[in-house]
Amino acid sequence: MITGKFPALRLRRSRKNDWSRRLVEENNLSPNDFILPIFLIDGKNKKQSIKSMPGVYRYTLDKVSIMIDKALKEGLPMIALFPYTDKKKKNITGSEALNCDNLVCKAIQLIKKKYKSEIGIMCDVALDPYTSHGHDGLLNKKYVLNDETVEMLIAQSLLQAQMGCDVLAPSDMMDGRIGHIRKTLDENGFKMTQILSYAVKYASSFYSPFRDAVGSKGNLKGDKKNYQMDFRNSDEALREIALDIREGADMVMVKPGLPYLDIIKKVKENFKIPVMAYQVSGEYSLLQNAINNKLVDENVILESLIAFKRAGANAIVTYYADRIKKILT
Repeated sequence: MITGKFPALRLRRSRKNDWSRRLVEENNLSPNDFILPIFLIDGKNKKQSIKSMPGVYRYTLDKVSIMIDKALKEGLPMIALFPYTDKKKKNITGSEALNCDNLVCKAIQLIKKKYKSEIGIMCDVALDPYTSHGHDGLLNKKYVLNDETVEMLIAQSLLQAQMGCDVLAPSDMMDGRIGHIRKTLDENGFKMTQILSYAVKYASSFYSPFRDAVGSKGNLKGDKKNYQMDFRNSDEALREIALDIREGADMVMVKPGLPYLDIIKKVKENFKIPVMAYQVSGEYSLLQNAINNKLVDENVILESLIAFKRAGANAIVTYYADRIKKILT
């Protein structure tokens, strides 16, 4: 028996009933908080499974509308396009990124023609899907060149804007690219094209399934530590964010997600700018394989997504976005 005076406040009172828990909940999610990645592949009438990412597929352009329709039905505001580039089209400079008939350019035009502005299109600005060495920029003796790569990224960004891309997402981590891209867009009549900067992208081991999905995994020579962030650092993330905001970024991305919740929180507290989180391929595959093997139940998906919102993320890029209504129910 408890003796003496018990505290007047019992926090469990508000947890007793479902209606009460809903009344005082601090964070919630809606379909508006999600961005759906879509992988593209050459050919016709293909929906190609990705072994390392159960439940995720590559789509030929004639099948992309399946995913756009699903995204609209789910109530999503935006999709993100990623190409699987044929090895024959890859080279050391990644010149296919500047081809107006590449997969991404054709997909943008197709989606805009059919769906107009019903849904936003986000495009990755980086060279790794197109380079024969798998790096995000031009390579010289295992070192990725900064300024020469930025010149390529400027041209890639302008091309994607001309095709109709709504949100350009430089994910390369080159210094100074946001300012140069913003200046070029403004000078060419694309003042309203948004930039979502991957301002804080760590050199992470969680990207492996994604590299498989875009066909760069087997090509990668060495690692990306000389341009992506060291996962031991957090203050450096704030410096990266500050620079990209100053250069004209409309939104910023923290990538990966769950292992970097502290970074998301730190960024949001220090900069009042929309912060996106990417629940990357490795995170997705770990969760989904655990679910498929009945090690955990599907509630871990919602729990992981709420963690992003609790940390301060405005929106989340996740491979679960195409089934988000069921997850949130």
